[in-house]
Amino acid sequence: MSVETPAFSLSEQELEQIERRFAEIRELGRGREKELFGVFDGPLTAEETWALKFLYVHMPLNDLADYDGSLFLAHVRQALAVRKQVAWGERVPDPLFLHFVLPARVNTENLEDFREVIYTELGPRTAGLSMAEAILEANYWCHEKATYIGSDLRTLSPLGMIRNARGRCGEESTLAVAALRSIGIPARQCYTPRWAHCDDNHAWVEAWADGTWHYIGACEPEARLDQGWFSGPARRAMLVHTRVPATYPGPEEITVKGGPYAELNLLANYAPTRTITVEVKEPNGTPAAGARVQFQLYNYAELFPLAELVTDERGEVRFTTGYGDLIVRAVRNGAGAGTEGGVGAEPWAWGQRKIRISDGDRFKVVLSGAVSEQPIGTEDFEMVPPPELDGPESEPLSAEQLQRHEERVAEGAAIRRAYEETFLTEADAEQLAVQLGLPAERVWKVLEPARGNSREIAAFLEERVSEHGEWPLLLLESLREKDLTDTMRDTLDDHLAGSLLWKDSYNREIFVPYVMCPRVLFEMLTPYRKALQARFTEAELAFYQADPSRIAQLLNDGWELREGPGNLRGKAGPLGTFQLRIADKGSLDILFVALCRSFGIPARLHPSEQKPQYYAGGAWVDAGLGPIREEAEKRRNTGRLRLRREDDGRTDAPAASYMENFTLARLENGFYKTLLYPHGKTDVYDTAFEVEPGDYRITSGVRLKDGTVLGRMTYCRVAEYAETEVMLGFPAPSLYIPVYGTPDPQIPLWRADGTTTTLGALCQGERGAMVAWLEPDREPSKHLLRETGELAETFDVLGIPVVFVLGSDEGKPAPTPPDSSAAGLPGGTVFVGDSGHAALQRLTDAGISLGSGGFPHLFALDREGNIRYMQSGYKPGSGKEALQVLSELE
Repeated sequence: MSVETPAFSLSEQELEQIERRFAEIRELGRGREKELFGVFDGPLTAEETWALKFLYVHMPLNDLADYDGSLFLAHVRQALAVRKQVAWGERVPDPLFLHFVLPARVNTENLEDFREVIYTELGPRTAGLSMAEAILEANYWCHEKATYIGSDLRTLSPLGMIRNARGRCGEESTLAVAALRSIGIPARQCYTPRWAHCDDNHAWVEAWADGTWHYIGACEPEARLDQGWFSGPARRAMLVHTRVPATYPGPEEITVKGGPYAELNLLANYAPTRTITVEVKEPNGTPAAGARVQFQLYNYAELFPLAELVTDERGEVRFTTGYGDLIVRAVRNGAGAGTEGGVGAEPWAWGQRKIRISDGDRFKVVLSGAVSEQPIGTEDFEMVPPPELDGPESEPLSAEQLQRHEERVAEGAAIRRAYEETFLTEADAEQLAVQLGLPAERVWKVLEPARGNSREIAAFLEERVSEHGEWPLLLLESLREKDLTDTMRDTLDDHLAGSLLWKDSYNREIFVPYVMCPRVLFEMLTPYRKALQARFTEAELAFYQADPSRIAQLLNDGWELREGPGNLRGKAGPLGTFQLRIADKGSLDILFVALCRSFGIPARLHPSEQKPQYYAGGAWVDAGLGPIREEAEKRRNTGRLRLRREDDGRTDAPAASYMENFTLARLENGFYKTLLYPHGKTDVYDTAFEVEPGDYRITSGVRLKDGTVLGRMTYCRVAEYAETEVMLGFPAPSLYIPVYGTPDPQIPLWRADGTTTTLGALCQGERGAMVAWLEPDREPSKHLLRETGELAETFDVLGIPVVFVLGSDEGKPAPTPPDSSAAGLPGGTVFVGDSGHAALQRLTDAGISLGSGGFPHLFALDREGNIRYMQSGYKPGSGKEALQVLSELE
């Protein structure tokens, strides 16, 4: 094949690969030929043509289903135009432009035409700056637009993030990457999928400037590059990765490569690393080629797979990671990787061991058990994270630089607060409620979380309540809070009108969440009901309504099931999947539920198993889609798993809390799949878990202050109809609670009214007090504030005062924290000021080491004023640890 060389410096071989892959994509997208490929019939330059083709060949399946070619052409034209306008455009090599500037997708966000919107604001601000200065300026701009708050797993788009003015770290970094790409700077989102030393993860951004990649904390600007509150935690990470189109030719190590995307392992940019080799052997000692190997880390009380690799012909895989502990689990099926064992094939087998990376760079795993078998009883283990390390010394900022940076941060926060003041208020909600005859409290509960979208939500209520009464409000109440921030009236109208035909067919407890509600999993909400209903005749609708299993049959017979890349797990919307007629399992499940609800049939994904189900005869019935179809047809009855509290005489055993200190997982094809129950679920002894028959593992653990986990794996089997009882136990840590120092009780602090008080006067609780120095606008402090609010009832019952200390100017009262951060805190919470952090300095002068983690600095003081717990920097769960220590003190 001969290909005319376009503007991009791609080899003829690369161009031929793009052409071949583009032909495959065109065949894959034939169900949406006009919508996706019609743009190629219009006038395009050579640059535009090849840039478009590059995007298409690296497009995940859900993008083929959900978006039209016109959106991608808009991104292409704006990216090419900006490349010619910015001073650094010609300095960005073509491979970096194609892989880190041109792509519209960052994470699993809804795609929008954001480039021109952002460039209009940010382009003039960065004109005349160096690339490094432009990166810093872009982050100041992002800080003006949004700040951190925890939220669910659906990722807001960049424009949605701007409208909402806040989001989790994955959304902050999506916005920052989009902003940088909009001004022609290569950028990528970096993730540590799970920390080793605490139960959480984090995302940030790397940006390229004149030959070097630098990191920044998204929407959390610093005065220089390669600096952030997460620098210390990143030195303890076991993996940092980024997603990139699979043709990227750069020097970084590729961890996983499959489909259109690859994952680059960036850990060496942040932490000491070691490349290890895991050798998987058959029971007879021969290499186990084609075995799947997972590198698992304890986090959120589950063994989370950081990476899954497949062994080569020598039975080996290589993985670069940090100096902590991992559990390695290898599984080999009977016919080679990726196939089902057939007649005459060897049985499936597995092997597992815990490894300590500091012990060496080569480890062996022997496949010793059949996949259908698991250990008996319990097995205790210890997981030690990488040690805490000091970072390289940075040249101190001048007083002028530091002052200017602090001014910029304050200016950005003020700009964002001014925008937030344009949101509808509780008084506006009350006025609207009176106008519409609705309860004011309920109206405010849907307007407050809508934030920048609150006027859109209010307009929907104004337009529809007069005709439909309470139903529009019930629809809004069925959504998740995040849905209210970016769901528009056309979508709400579609689901309201498309569902009310069946409002009298079921009671509200079934109709509202399982017929009216459009939310299925974490897909973007779109108007699809009327379009789906229009695809079927009345006779066909009646046919499927009479027996919803026929909808499953329709999809099994008429839709091709094709799993997308495991490293980009976005799900397509129902209408796009219907048109494309090709879907991954998750998108097909969503389509099934959407079709059922569009036909007036209650449907859902099972709360813990995530399998599609429909409601019939007063019970939920498994649909049987895709690869589980045959299994569903020979459906087995469920069993019950009842947890019993271990009676070992301990008084310090932790209270069981799901995904905080224990999880439940079922053995499927050699690996354990964690069941989804509400995070923090504590009523686990009251009612038995209704589960499918099979082998189960309960993982429980206690995390120590240094991040080490004392864990336990408890194995059991559940049979049909039967109830299995299992003791839920936790390894016992040492009961000794050390004294870390005794601060001067006369240390002065400022009250909000301008009067002075002392540390000792504020810490008069019978069990002591929790004291923390905060930076309330930074993510680590926000974690602690939110966590303290979640523990408010326990703090209040125990009568433990909570003192939050904020930096303030000399002689000035304590700054007022944002209302959103202070909401729901314990009744005994006090905010005070520390002039120039002089009080904190007195602690260090007294020999109390704060460590290198930065803010927040958290202390648990007993009633004599001794420090019995201390933690500096980012560590989710530290508030609970401090409370646990105080509750155990006599």
